[in-house]
Amino acid sequence: MTDTCIIGGGLTGLVHAWHSYKKGEKITLLETSSETGGVLQSRRIDGYQLDYGANTLSLRSRKVSQLLDEMGILEKAIDANPKASLRFIVRGGKLVSLPQSFRSFLCSSFLSPLGKFRILLEPFVLRGKNIDESVADFISRRLGKEALAYAGNPFLSGVYAAKPESLSLKQAFPALQELEQAHGSLFKAMFKSKQDPNRLPKSRLISFPNGMQELPDQITQKLPQGSIHLNTRVIRIQRIQEKWQVTTKVDSGTEQDNVFDQVICTVPAPQIHKIEWIGLQGRESLSDLAKSTHFPLALVFHGYEKAKIEHPLDGFGFLVPEVEKRNILGTLFSSTLFSDRAPRNHALLTTFVGGERQPELANLEESQIHSLVSKEHKVLLGTQGSPCFKKIVHWPKAIPLPDSKMALRQSAASNLEKLNTGLSFSGAHLCGVSLPNCLEAHAA
Repeated sequence: MTDTCIIGGGLTGLVHAWHSYKKGEKITLLETSSETGGVLQSRRIDGYQLDYGANTLSLRSRKVSQLLDEMGILEKAIDANPKASLRFIVRGGKLVSLPQSFRSFLCSSFLSPLGKFRILLEPFVLRGKNIDESVADFISRRLGKEALAYAGNPFLSGVYAAKPESLSLKQAFPALQELEQAHGSLFKAMFKSKQDPNRLPKSRLISFPNGMQELPDQITQKLPQGSIHLNTRVIRIQRIQEKWQVTTKVDSGTEQDNVFDQVICTVPAPQIHKIEWIGLQGRESLSDLAKSTHFPLALVFHGYEKAKIEHPLDGFGFLVPEVEKRNILGTLFSSTLFSDRAPRNHALLTTFVGGERQPELANLEESQIHSLVSKEHKVLLGTQGSPCFKKIVHWPKAIPLPDSKMALRQSAASNLEKLNTGLSFSGAHLCGVSLPNCLEAHAA
């Protein structure tokens, strides 16, 4: 029986543990914190259900759906409110709904008539030749500068808390680059994608009754009892002949050595150098593996009586284009998305502050952050008075960006794996931050 050690109990680490367990391997999962799940943390405070990481899982692929079904998790999921299909952006200081059909696209005010016409020219745009194109250049080239400003820019700030100019198309959206090269047009590719055998006939936007932390919690419960070790920090990994010795330290300060046939390291890039590596071949690649770009992000939770919000909150939420020059990246209507996210007759708003656009705002005093968010909501949503519930969660290094450094990380990981039999690397810094990416990482 292969003895496998998984370092890191985030979603990717748990998925690796599951697949290793299903293959009949003896697994040991080591996690520094007191719970598994990484950034997927959920808390219920004063009747409000808060998600400190991802708020939803977009279920589009059969592979992810089958994995969750195999784990017995899918049956516990809840679907988002149908109203969540409506999404908004800010234009001219007001919330404008995004089109949901071609007809609504023609009537929508989120783009000017010239901006809409430019998008309709997309099928006639030539294929790109730059394989290292940025996401901003790709959107601008295929859809126009206005689409970049009022669609691409806010969308990327919502996904990565980053600017599209900083992101590599090949790393952030490799499928778009492949589709353009294969079909010459994104519009043409949209029709072809419906024939993808891995694509579900109908996508689902899901969460769980007690928040997204239920996802890693459920996987944790499916793993063998005693295989997960919490509050356990890996301080040293040493190659000993054909095996790997892993030295850990628990909160009490006690160190322990264990030997494994293989090691799967899923810790975030900035933590790579916190481990002492002994006997590692090609150790110079560790510096590239640890290179990742992060920006600080503050998640701001505000609760209001519904009667004190003029906007009906009839949608997923809104995103803010950079050209609007506001102090927030966007806000989710959390209590509209899923039921029981707020006390009766109250609403929960989850707002994102900082990121690459305004990193300094994420580091303000909490009272200042609450104040600036309240001011933005008063203008954009018509909130009255101060929120009756307030909470801020800080992520100093929020999201590893899929920029030019991502290719370096992937190349470094591949080189280390080739030179060191039984050692592999995984995680959001290598496979991408989306939950489907993490769930599909090294799937069996």
